[in-house]
Amino acid sequence: MTHDAGTHGAVPGDAGARAAGPPGAGAPGTAGWLVVVDLQHVFGDSASPWAAPRFDEVLPRVRELAAAYGPRVVWTRFVAPRVPVGAWVEYYAQFPFALQPPDAPLYGLVEDPGAHPVVTATTFGKWGPDLAAVVGDGPLTVVGVATDCCVISTVLAAADAGVPVRVVTDACAGSGDEDQERALRVMGLYAPLVELTTSAQVLAGH
Repeated sequence: MTHDAGTHGAVPGDAGARAAGPPGAGAPGTAGWLVVVDLQHVFGDSASPWAAPRFDEVLPRVRELAAAYGPRVVWTRFVAPRVPVGAWVEYYAQFPFALQPPDAPLYGLVEDPGAHPVVTATTFGKWGPDLAAVVGDGPLTVVGVATDCCVISTVLAAADAGVPVRVVTDACAGSGDEDQERALRVMGLYAPLVELTTSAQVLAGH
């Protein structure tokens, strides 16, 4: 499914429209939904200009959390707009390699989402009507990349909408270690709307 600038979409396995299903059961400590932000080749492949250096390190923790959340996992994807507008024109002038269609290999997820919903957007932040339609009032546990870009943009918008958000610090990867730490410090300033936690704490039921 193609999404132009300013549009979003939630699909199961990126194949068609899906309404939010019942939350279902998960492991202790996994209330609400796990939001897996942008685990895509464009951020995971080492040759990509947008590669997150610690992408491969956080992937096993994301998998473990996804297994614990069972059916209550939603994946997101960042894609380029068909025609950039506004400030995005200059942005893509700096990164012309990224002006590819949504089904380009670099925008593919590194994991098969199966029947889980996938929200695709041309914006860094993935919080909006489509994600809200899947997760409702939350709470949300957020993992993924890049901490200093798409993760923080998603987290702060959701928190501003009144959704309780946990950020799993060791299941997020930044554009670099300093960027990671700065982004986590900023999100930590939003307590109690935003809580910083670890994968061990989530899996232990805390």
